Amino acid sequence: MNLNLDQWGFQVYNSTVEYWNFLRSNIVESFISKQRHGYIMVKDNKETLKRFLGGIPLTAELYWLVRQKDNPIHSRFSLKTLHEALPEIVGEVKRIKPTSQIQKKKVFIFAALHYWIEQATITALGLAADNHDVTLGFYPYFDWFTDSTKFDIRRQNIYAQKVLQEASSVINPVSFVTYRAPYTPLPKAVQDAVNEVTIFDTQYTLQIEDVDTTWPTYQFRLKRNQEAAQSLLAWLRTNKPDVVVVPNGTVQEFGVVYRVARFLKIPVVTYEFSDQKDALWLAQNAEIMRQDTSEMWKAQSETKLSSEQLKRIQALFESRQQAKTNENFTRKWQNLPSQGAASVREELKLDKRPIVLLATNVLGDSLTLGRQVFTKTMAEWVSRTILYFIGRPDIQLIIRIHPGEILTREYSMVDVVRQTLPELPEFIHVINPEEKVNTYDLVEIADIGLVYTTTVGLEMALKGLPVVVSGKTHYRNRGFTYDPASWVEYFKLLGMLLEKPREFRLSKEMIHLAWKYAFHFFYTFPLPFPWHIKIWQDYDSHKISQVFSKEGKKKYGNTFRYLVGEPLDWTKMNHNGRH
Repeated sequence: MNLNLDQWGFQVYNSTVEYWNFLRSNIVESFISKQRHGYIMVKDNKETLKRFLGGIPLTAELYWLVRQKDNPIHSRFSLKTLHEALPEIVGEVKRIKPTSQIQKKKVFIFAALHYWIEQATITALGLAADNHDVTLGFYPYFDWFTDSTKFDIRRQNIYAQKVLQEASSVINPVSFVTYRAPYTPLPKAVQDAVNEVTIFDTQYTLQIEDVDTTWPTYQFRLKRNQEAAQSLLAWLRTNKPDVVVVPNGTVQEFGVVYRVARFLKIPVVTYEFSDQKDALWLAQNAEIMRQDTSEMWKAQSETKLSSEQLKRIQALFESRQQAKTNENFTRKWQNLPSQGAASVREELKLDKRPIVLLATNVLGDSLTLGRQVFTKTMAEWVSRTILYFIGRPDIQLIIRIHPGEILTREYSMVDVVRQTLPELPEFIHVINPEEKVNTYDLVEIADIGLVYTTTVGLEMALKGLPVVVSGKTHYRNRGFTYDPASWVEYFKLLGMLLEKPREFRLSKEMIHLAWKYAFHFFYTFPLPFPWHIKIWQDYDSHKISQVFSKEGKKKYGNTFRYLVGEPLDWTKMNHNGRH
């Protein structure tokens, strides 16, 4: 629907005003009257009115014409900065003369949520500057867990369409609120995929592992995911892009797009951002949040780590230990610097018995979704491990709850521990998320490490500790950890390691292998990319014209080729580990 008033004409505008005044004077008064008589028990009838109007065709569109026009909407869904920047960016795209050596492709890039729409729009414009035919598909949602009224969604949709219209001369924006395919039953494989994504969404949203499919959160996400699957399946079948590009690829509509593309056998590229500026993770025909480093490690495992590279990765971990940032990393991994092994021993009243450090992940974190190997859940792993150690008073068990759980809304791994063992014996210690204990001090005093998928397992291996990995994490089966595939194997391994823990410390060769892997995970696996999810912090220093200049292409050219499906080549990098 074209909402340009010049094209609609003054007569339509007058009719619109009259219609809106009618709605306001009659429907609103009706709602107020009912409220006074006790029929609708709400303090503010605004939301109720919007839910009513959302079911009437064209009300949101008419409201936009009468009340909004060129003004941004007052909601959390804001594209204000993008709106202001687009004329300049589009102008730059038009001025760039394509020099790409790869074949022009039909690219479909997808986003939902306003911040991802901003990021994907800039990426889409970059791909257009690289001479590709780009369609930007989007859902105009301001979050993934709120059941907004149809009125608000349609209003946000009009607003997003108006903003993105500025880019329509170089990319093709498609709203999947506007594009609605006729209902047809989803193929079983697609419905199964939708169900899986919905489980992940519920876990991610509620930060839990066990999901009841009757819960409102599950039902809400199922409805949205099914709607997305219907529309995207129809659109992709009809338009047949050469490649689909989507952030994340695991949860929400992003996960649906990934799975629908795989079902249709369309090449798909997923990407995500870590805490490194000027870089992204990228996967082809795989979910990037799985962090599958197999091909990267295959290409690099036999290479020699230079002294310069070793110093670089050691400096990174030293900064993490001392609660500092390093290079282009933005995050501090500890809430206080290392206090030393002696300090933590004294604080926890530890003696000379061997120490096992169990490090948990944040419940519902996207890096734990679908990562089971032999456990039903991470909570089951923690619980059964605690029960095992009740019978081992000759060992001191330290359970380090992830500091990120400070932000947990409800259920925590602390609850799992308490439910398993309400009263802890003196040889089992729990470090709560908010406690001022540096994890690296615990690593210094530990003899054995137990992890699910947390990076702490890799860090323990760097220190020579034998580490037992129970979930599907990127460093599992890389040659320097113990990787059981069943409960029997897990407990058998524990028994063996606990007999003489210090005899199982890693050899120098295995420690060096762990350092080599760590270097390539942190410096080879992330690819150079100019525009992080916090897009406007980057764009001023990474204009389209700079990124596609001769110097810019030296740094970012390969990544843009990988984004449209050119096979990843993990051997293409210089001696610093930068592509």
